[in-house]
Amino acid sequence: MASSVPCFGVVVFPGSNCDHDAYHVVKHILGYDARFIWHKEPDLGNVDAVILPGGFSYGDYLRTGAIARFSPVMQAVIKFANDGGPVIGICNGFQILLECGLLPGAMLRNESLRFVCKHVHLRIVNTQTRFTSQYPSGSVVRVPVAHGEGNYFADDDTIRSLQENNQIVFQYADSTGVVADAWNPNGSLLNIAGIINRRGNVLGMMPHPERASDPALGSVDGRTIFDSIVDNLISMK
Repeated sequence: MASSVPCFGVVVFPGSNCDHDAYHVVKHILGYDARFIWHKEPDLGNVDAVILPGGFSYGDYLRTGAIARFSPVMQAVIKFANDGGPVIGICNGFQILLECGLLPGAMLRNESLRFVCKHVHLRIVNTQTRFTSQYPSGSVVRVPVAHGEGNYFADDDTIRSLQENNQIVFQYADSTGVVADAWNPNGSLLNIAGIINRRGNVLGMMPHPERASDPALGSVDGRTIFDSIVDNLISMK
């Protein structure tokens, strides 16, 4: 780690609109260090973890995340991830991680063809990750979603691999943790709301934990994700 206080780098693309949310939670709510990283920067500087925030990078032209994938900063993000650094992509950030190949699969338009903005419940399928280790086993959390293309899709072999390697981290569920189509806001396969890479250091999720981390917003269910990242950074120091 670069210092005694872990530092999160929040990447900012043209069209990002959740970058300040992530920065605020990390720095002002949780008390960690944070810095913005403009999409044209060639390196990340001395950061311990990277956040790719939500929004509409490059206006979502072509496909969500398709242009952001070619931003200069993404080469540094890919190297950081390949070197084992923790990277979390939230909403549009998840879409970018799929586009650049750090996570498998793709995002389709919501099954309803409508933008979905509401709170959902998530069953935490895997609490043995760098991002969920501080949640008790069997946890169900309530966090908001806000997306038009959150319908996760992958071929059969990829889905089988995700299941076999315990890479499905979050699934849409009811308040008791029951996973069913009725609670799926976008049509994603297996109600998938978030996945992790095989190495366990790159997480993509469509829901917004940064919007469920400040008591002023009525929920702190999401803050444990950031605390888990820090706890694991400290344990690896």
